[in-house]
Amino acid sequence: MAKSEFIKKDGVSVAAEYGLPKVNSVKQLDSGADTGCGQYLVETTRGKFIVDLESRKSELELKREQDLVLFLRKQGFPCRAPLADRRGRHVQEFANKQLSVYRRVDGHPLNPGSASATQLENVGRVMAELHLVTKAYKKGGENHFSFDRVAELYDSVRGRLPSYMKKIVRTLDEELDYLENYLEMKLPKGTIHGNVQPANVIVKGDKVVALLHFEIAGKGKFILDLATAVNSHCFVDGQYDLKRFESLLAGYESLRTLSLAEWDAFPNELRFSAFRFTIARLNDFFASSASSRQQINKDVQDFYERLQILRREKDGGMESMLMAMATGYDYRKYQKVKAVERRSR
Repeated sequence: MAKSEFIKKDGVSVAAEYGLPKVNSVKQLDSGADTGCGQYLVETTRGKFIVDLESRKSELELKREQDLVLFLRKQGFPCRAPLADRRGRHVQEFANKQLSVYRRVDGHPLNPGSASATQLENVGRVMAELHLVTKAYKKGGENHFSFDRVAELYDSVRGRLPSYMKKIVRTLDEELDYLENYLEMKLPKGTIHGNVQPANVIVKGDKVVALLHFEIAGKGKFILDLATAVNSHCFVDGQYDLKRFESLLAGYESLRTLSLAEWDAFPNELRFSAFRFTIARLNDFFASSASSRQQINKDVQDFYERLQILRREKDGGMESMLMAMATGYDYRKYQKVKAVERRSR
């Protein structure tokens, strides 16, 4: 029978393979009840380490993800990279799962309710750094964020939605039709994270010390990545917060200036991001255990509420956001940045 947990003697064995100090304790951080995965904190005499057990992805998928974060670490980007064992491997098999070891990052997830302006600026800056530094990353990545892929997922979910959700289904049907006609596809693209939310941002004081969870990172529009971060960091107590938006964008544009086309597309990318996450969480609802469905249902409602506000169906601070987007483009600054980029080639 396959082992269902990771205990201290396993931690000692892994420590020996990775050349880690003496193990004092092993503590489970995440049970992974719905996925069969788990995360464990291994405390040693000289530091703390994280052991990830993954069963949802193949070894190849995990290696692709790790290849990206290893590249990012070499560029000095703040992320958590896997350690290599004594034979140079970053992934091992353990109880029919994929095992990886990381050094624990000293910090804590960004608090979405009390994030400071400086923290949000730094989130934006780190995102721009990701978009710029990966220009040198030549390996391809799957596009998890295309309209066709999201539409296909919605088609598989739609038929399973109960009749009492028919009003939501009607709204989602309308949104799908709208996005198909008004999403702009010819926008700057590259490697994006895809899910920059507070839980994936580790801070120490005002500094972003790590961006976590690159499992869905891949090729996509930079503005979609930024829109997803806005939906996650700038939506508080049922409405969008203009000051948070301005802080996040100021940080981003301190390194990479948005083009006029990106500013024009921003409102629709916000809608697409909210639509995408509503559908993804609905799909998670059907795939999860009964014990997790209450939280997932809340997540569905949260993203659907954003979509309603973005569709202008209810109040929620969208007017000031739209004005900021309409006046946010600085042609002179953009031309200056493009000139610098041409000279650096």
